[in-house]
Parts: sequence; C-alpha cells; structure tokens
Amino acid sequence: MTRALVLGGGGVAGIAWEAGVLTGLRRAGLDLGVADLIVGTSAGSVVGTLVATGADLESAVAAQAESETEATVPAVDMEAVMATFGILFDPSLEPREARRRVGEMALAVPDTGARIETIGERLPIKEWPERRLLITAVDTATGEFVVWDREAGASLVSAVASSCAVPCVFPPVEIGGRRYMDGGVRSATNADLAAGSSAVVLLEPMAHLSPRTRFQAEIAELGDAVVAHIVPDEASIAVFGANVLDPALWRPAFDAGLAQAPAVAETVAKTWS
Repeated sequence: MTRALVLGGGGVAGIAWEAGVLTGLRRAGLDLGVADLIVGTSAGSVVGTLVATGADLESAVAAQAESETEATVPAVDMEAVMATFGILFDPSLEPREARRRVGEMALAVPDTGARIETIGERLPIKEWPERRLLITAVDTATGEFVVWDREAGASLVSAVASSCAVPCVFPPVEIGGRRYMDGGVRSATNADLAAGSSAVVLLEPMAHLSPRTRFQAEIAELGDAVVAHIVPDEASIAVFGANVLDPALWRPAFDAGLAQAPAVAETVAKTWS
C-alpha cells in the first residue's frame, strides 16, 4: 500500500487551515506526514514542505502570524486577477495556451527579490527532504506545467516560491533562466500527480470556489485509489472571508482547521489505514 497526501492552494487561509487540519489529525493519532508521496500546489507547497521536513506546523503558523502584517502583502489589482480567471476558464482556449496568456500578464508584476526572502522565512528547513515531495509550477513563457522535486535542479525555496507566485499578485520566480508562476494556474490541487497511490488524502481549501470539471478529471486519473477529500466546513469558509491573502488569517484559519479535524478524522482513518 502506498499513501499520498495532496495539498491544494488557498493563500494564507489555505496554508493555515491545512496546517490546522493536519495538526488536529495528528493529535487524533493520524500522522499524515508518513505519506510516501506529498504533492503541494501554491499554499499546499508551503504546508507540504513543512510536513515533509518534519517542521512543527503550529509553531510555523504562529511565527508567520507574528511576522506578517498588512504591509507585507501587495495591493491586489482585482480586475487583473479576475481577468486571469476569465482566460483560464475560457472553454475556447487550449489549456496550455490559456496558461501562456496568463503568464504574459503575470510578468507585468515587478520582481524585487523580496518574495524569495518571504518564502524562505516560512521554511525552517530549506533543503529538499529525503521524503518524496512534488511541488507544482507553470512556465510563464510557454504555459508548460512543471513539477519540481529534489532532482529537478531548483532549490527548495525557489520551487516553493514559484508555486506560490499568484499571477498579477506576486512576481514570477526565475529558475534556470526561465520564470515560473503558481502551480494553481494549472489546477488548484493537481491531484492527478498522486496516480499510482493506493490511498490519497486530499485537502482542498478553495473547493467552494473552484470549478469541479478539472477536479473530477484528476480524481478519475487516480483509478482505484481510496480517496478522502477534505474541504473547509461552513465555519472555516466564514473565517476565510473574501481575501485569503489577509495576514490576519494566520491564527483564525489555523484554529478553524484544528476545530474541523475531529469531524474528518474517521474518514481519513478509513482511507489511511
């Protein structure tokens, strides 16, 4: 039996909520950190890295809650962000071409280098773990989907930063002379990367906002795997609010995930064991 943990995107709210759920499950005797494979996209790349490197999730969230303020989050051009969604969900466009067009828009955000530093501060351990960890990103120039691992030639911090480079919010990250953006541009979860696993636990912070067609196709790729799909409950969604990048969400979203964990523990236990 092989087990995979898939962690989806969702900004500050997503990182904190996933960390809270995983912490609550561990307290219930379910350590998902022993997964054979961890797949992280955007916010999930941060949490996946913390899990894979054995970091204490609650301490990591507490540290971010203390260090990040409204001043650390850039002003968001919501018109541009909504335009990217319009392109990505346009059925007349081939997906890779849609991603390429979004990549052109993403390159308009100036790169000051500060984002790499911010991501690095979130990772207590900055070297790739021995445990199999996959981090997703998208090439801004071609729209190509990229999966980073310890053999791919990207530093762990750069890989995570690229996966968290939300188009029109944060600048794409340069790796090997190319620039990469958020893996969520391809999918909020990229769950199909867990194909071949016997059991999959999937945390999807933005399930209530994401179209289901792509997600259903990814689940189909998992074949006969037993899947536990964990999404935020109504209380968690209420905590998230309208701006999932708000640094004020670090502790409240963590607490929401922690509170939700007991309700999903039985489902996860059946899948994991």
